Amino acid sequence: MRRPEPIASLHNPRVKLWAQLLDKKGRDKHGTYLVEGIHLVQEALIWKAGVETLLYSEQRGIPSEIETLVSSEAELECVPVSEQVLAKCSDAQTPQPVIAIVRKTAHSAERLLDISDSLVVVTDGVQDPGNLGTIIRSADAVGASGVVLGKGTVDLYNPKTVRSTMGSLFHMTVVEAELLPLFAEARSRGVRLVNTSLQAQQTCYDADFTGPTWFVLGNEGKGVSPEVAAQIDEHVIIPMKGQAESLNVAMAATVLLFEAMRQRGV
Repeated sequence: MRRPEPIASLHNPRVKLWAQLLDKKGRDKHGTYLVEGIHLVQEALIWKAGVETLLYSEQRGIPSEIETLVSSEAELECVPVSEQVLAKCSDAQTPQPVIAIVRKTAHSAERLLDISDSLVVVTDGVQDPGNLGTIIRSADAVGASGVVLGKGTVDLYNPKTVRSTMGSLFHMTVVEAELLPLFAEARSRGVRLVNTSLQAQQTCYDADFTGPTWFVLGNEGKGVSPEVAAQIDEHVIIPMKGQAESLNVAMAATVLLFEAMRQRGV
């Protein structure tokens, strides 16, 4: 663990760089993103997610929950900063006592294609960070093979998305990909592409999800794009007894994933 001099000024060049990571442009430029809070930082350290720098409150010190993990990382830079600096580098209403600067991880979609009986969630234009984070968390909960993010999907490394995953981001294979060529290759390997539809005749409880299955989920308002819709092999409906017209995309994903897990004998 390396511990440089404390940083208190908001005008420090490093603080300005860290604050840029609140925006996608800055994250893309530097290839890093922010992880806020004791639990998420703990998960990032446990799962060797590529933590480069740890910012912690000089006033409060390194949280006891992560002290042992931090001390075991010889190359980890731990920077004591003022409360003002922590607030500058956070978009949370209540700034956390610790923030990690983490390297982005690039996964290839090829690893998902190589999995027999894969269970994958694909997002086509999901815009809400909370929805995307919940989808990743649900996929992790059922032991899914991974999550594929198509064009128009909210940035995986948006601070709100990262928080919503509750650490599942570090456990899962999450890839960004062009969907149409990926779908063509997946279907050639026996993958079935499944989408929900209020007009579907078959319920998700009647469909067979035991083989290689990729659930394709669209934008919160518009659904999947016409190009993606043309690739779907099977439409299912989630039956509902009450008066609600539909579920939001994260809830629908969760229902489908847990039904697939049930069918697969878990």
